[in-house]
Amino acid sequence: MTVKTRHRSQKSPSRSVKGLHPRNLHNQGYDFPALVTSCPALAPHVKPNPYGDLSIDFSNPLAVKALNAALLNRYYNIADWDIPDGALCPPIPGRADYIHYIADLVGPENSDIRLLDIGTGANGIYPLLACRIYGWQCVGSDISPLSLANVGTIIDSNADLKERFTLRTQTDKNHIFEGIIQPDEYFDVSVCNPPFHASQDEALKSSQRKVSNLARNRGEEKAKTKASNLNFGGQGAELWCKGGELLFLKKMIRESQVCSSQCRWFTSLVSKAGNVRPLKKLMLKVGAVEVREIEMKQGNKVARVLAWTFFE
Repeated sequence: MTVKTRHRSQKSPSRSVKGLHPRNLHNQGYDFPALVTSCPALAPHVKPNPYGDLSIDFSNPLAVKALNAALLNRYYNIADWDIPDGALCPPIPGRADYIHYIADLVGPENSDIRLLDIGTGANGIYPLLACRIYGWQCVGSDISPLSLANVGTIIDSNADLKERFTLRTQTDKNHIFEGIIQPDEYFDVSVCNPPFHASQDEALKSSQRKVSNLARNRGEEKAKTKASNLNFGGQGAELWCKGGELLFLKKMIRESQVCSSQCRWFTSLVSKAGNVRPLKKLMLKVGAVEVREIEMKQGNKVARVLAWTFFE
């Protein structure tokens, strides 16, 4: 068997100023007047920032949730998107970028793609975007019935999604693909935004740092947000698991070997740069014939997606 490994980053031939994927609809930033029209609930949160530009307080969970609802309504025709208090509130431009780069991986012109989202959460964001942008068939899995129930409500509010987006409960927390991918079932690609942290305390400290950083960016000496109200979203399995991101992804890679013939490309976000090298090493060890690191630039931030396949 010839092992092909690509350890270089995939780079787009053309980049916008913000660095988002060329097909990303959010390359030019947020048009707040238009977004308020799409979602009037956003209006109270929109105010001039210190530079005189319209913006919102990104440390305010209600403001961020209203912004997401407006973006999904205006650009993706998704009505009544909502999440429970405390649930992970994803940044739409960055999540759309992941889907666009995955489309490059499997062929953006192919509308017959089947996508599996591992840990879809209460927001269901990856399948929602994949259905709307590319017309793919999607399955969202999660260990939380409450999270899946919320996504089910979103699907019910968008009747045309019912034939494209289905949900499955992972009943065994020790497994990722087993019990979700059915016998004789095939997916073109799986996506995942794994839990970042190794403990609830670590997740809380990270949220506190984010609030403090936002406060400094606004010129405040300290954050006004109380720790008990921190909400960049995420509760339980959305933000942390034993062993953190590295252990979760090692488990995912090992389990992908078992269902290697049922999914062409396995992919996941990797938030910690130091985890990339050991994960690539494990992918090759379990028999992956090709490994790709996809770099996504969002302003000054760099996000990474690892993709691996067992197909020649």
